[in-house]
Amino acid sequence: MFKLKPLSKDAIPAALEKANCYRFLNEPLEAESICLDILDVEPDNQQAIITLLLSLTDQFGHDLGASFTRARELFPRLKDEYDRIYHRGIICERRARAHLDRGGPGSGHLAYDWFRQAMDAYESAIGKRLAGNDDAILRWNACARIIMNNSSVVPAEKESRESMLE
Repeated sequence: MFKLKPLSKDAIPAALEKANCYRFLNEPLEAESICLDILDVEPDNQQAIITLLLSLTDQFGHDLGASFTRARELFPRLKDEYDRIYHRGIICERRARAHLDRGGPGSGHLAYDWFRQAMDAYESAIGKRLAGNDDAILRWNACARIIMNNSSVVPAEKESRESMLE
């Protein structure tokens, strides 16, 4: 229908800054669009891939299915092993939070499962991090605190066993 106008290579650094600003302004669709423009010009731009991945996770509250699938499809494009593992954790953690925010029957169990997957990814990332980069530790601790402080965030079988004992 429309032919998109290409971004100039010289504009990429400023466009990345704008994408991050739009993410911080809670406008993930705008950030996503900018990242797609950048990737049309530089398909391997790692910062644009990461920002796109994060902008997709920002949309989990509104469109969990499609944005989750698209975010996972970006993993093979990340060249650094730490980035792949760490951002897999981010995707799982944000999916857990989306389930928790939506609420409803079984949401605590789903959240628990996704938080544990995130924590497993962060645990793996900790061993691959550069000196001074404790991001994976901070994320692991955040997930652990949510599980410890929220009585509905439990494995499904734990609740079933406790109900049977009553």
